Amino acid sequence: MTMQTADYIRAAKTHLRGLTDVQAAFADVSDAMQAEVGKIVDLRAKGQAVIPEIGYRQVADGKVSDATRAEIRHRGCVIVRGVFDQSRVADWNGEIGDYLTRNDYLAKSKEKAGIDKYFSDLADGAPQIYGVYWSKPQVMARQDPAMAATKRFLNRLWDVAGPMGDEFDPDNDYAYADRTRRRSPGDTTLGLSPHMDSGSYERWLDPAYQKIYGNIFAGHWRDYDPWRATYRTQTREYASPAVCSMFRTFQGWTGLTTQGPEDGTLSLLPLSQSIAYFLLRALQDDVSMDDLCGATPGRALGADPAWHGDILEGLISIPVVEPGDTVWWHPDVIHAVANEHKGADFANVIYIGASPVCAKNTAYVGKQREAFLAGRSAPDFAAEDYEVDFKGRATVDDLTDLGRAQMGF
Repeated sequence: MTMQTADYIRAAKTHLRGLTDVQAAFADVSDAMQAEVGKIVDLRAKGQAVIPEIGYRQVADGKVSDATRAEIRHRGCVIVRGVFDQSRVADWNGEIGDYLTRNDYLAKSKEKAGIDKYFSDLADGAPQIYGVYWSKPQVMARQDPAMAATKRFLNRLWDVAGPMGDEFDPDNDYAYADRTRRRSPGDTTLGLSPHMDSGSYERWLDPAYQKIYGNIFAGHWRDYDPWRATYRTQTREYASPAVCSMFRTFQGWTGLTTQGPEDGTLSLLPLSQSIAYFLLRALQDDVSMDDLCGATPGRALGADPAWHGDILEGLISIPVVEPGDTVWWHPDVIHAVANEHKGADFANVIYIGASPVCAKNTAYVGKQREAFLAGRSAPDFAAEDYEVDFKGRATVDDLTDLGRAQMGF
């Protein structure tokens, strides 16, 4: 840490600690979140579902109930099942494998090992995350009308009204090119300890984030609305490979294979307001004034049992999902990947989030479009650029009208 960075942290913490009695505020939110975690643990022990689930047909027909929408907002996550047909997804899964093999990805990736530093403070995530963005199945999934309808439903869970008009357009979404995971049975290298994306220091230091979390920092965490979009598109992130600089209403992925609790896949802390605990924890007296519970700029924001153990007991695996199912979580939701894949088959996904049209995302999509045309890595990620010479990658000719609009053409 540089002296200048330490000074920024001290100044921000001095300011934020002066807004309220942070000890009393944290005690209140801690009690509330521990009670919520207790409910999660109890439901899990009884074998009852915690993460909301809906079918794509409910989304397409506009038949998701108000009660289910409220539960999604409370939990900060949802599984939308059957977005894609399983046989089609099986073909995609095989095609991605062929694409990687045909272009000798594994040999080339060894030459560029260590370029991606995003998860350097977490467990090793490189060996089973593939830095490809433009395989045809990835592009087809992003531009599919069913995916667009799903993201439209998710975007509309937000209150988009802002002081200068709508913060984003919930009905139109840009493609955000991300990678693919292909985790082999028995793998122990891909474990990602609990973390959040979309900013580390920024959540305390960035002026827009300070406004987003204003009620929390003022000691009124119950008045904080995780689904209020105001200022969300105005945050600015530390420049770093693999830090998302687009605004995503939801992070997400599409399952390419069957996977569940024993298969080295996703775990979530299903509480959309748990960010209040996280933010206030760093302002307590037992945390050094130049520390934010171990946060590091330009990296994933880790949730550490030493600091956040009270709420991490609520971290639970997703249930079994099938090919074509999709999993979504709010950008402030803590998530992780299990240390070991104990299953018998590959646990494969395509990462696809919801990134609605707004000024922040329009600025990014222009850079992404140029990367697509050249076959380079997406701008938010390490410049590994594997696909520049890959045979069979998607081109402009593979884009539908919707796909062209999503890529900013």
